[in-house]
Amino acid sequence: MNRLEHAIPAGVIMLVGLWVAWISFTQNPAEAFLFPRLISTIFLTLSIWTFVAAWVKPSEVNATISATTWMNILPGLIIGAICVFWMGKAFGFYTASIITVFTLISYYDPAPHRQISSWIKRILITAGFIAVMYLLFAMLLGVFTPRETLFR
Repeated sequence: MNRLEHAIPAGVIMLVGLWVAWISFTQNPAEAFLFPRLISTIFLTLSIWTFVAAWVKPSEVNATISATTWMNILPGLIIGAICVFWMGKAFGFYTASIITVFTLISYYDPAPHRQISSWIKRILITAGFIAVMYLLFAMLLGVFTPRETLFR
């Protein structure tokens, strides 16, 4: 059971990697998808490697993720899914990223929500993160991101 218990999630991740790679290689214009093709190829390669390793060699780790851990992770997964499947198209890449990062930081930050200094810290971290993303994707890599009203 240990081998199957590790191979099933690895297989699901491998299928997601295959789907992402297929999407990135079938979209046009080709130059707009150069960076996603590179990342999806790496993702697919690592997911295949993980699946084969999970199937061939039994893991020494016998621990599973507890229900408490899942309940801690679940809100972040839901927020991320909302961003990927709805907010990105509705608001654009950078605006959706600002909302998502700020929401995740606000949810997981243990600092009190009644202190103005904690909100200033969250805003500064979000602004710094988005600035780095913008400089990395738009300026350095020249990646095409979904268009929006704030960043063209």
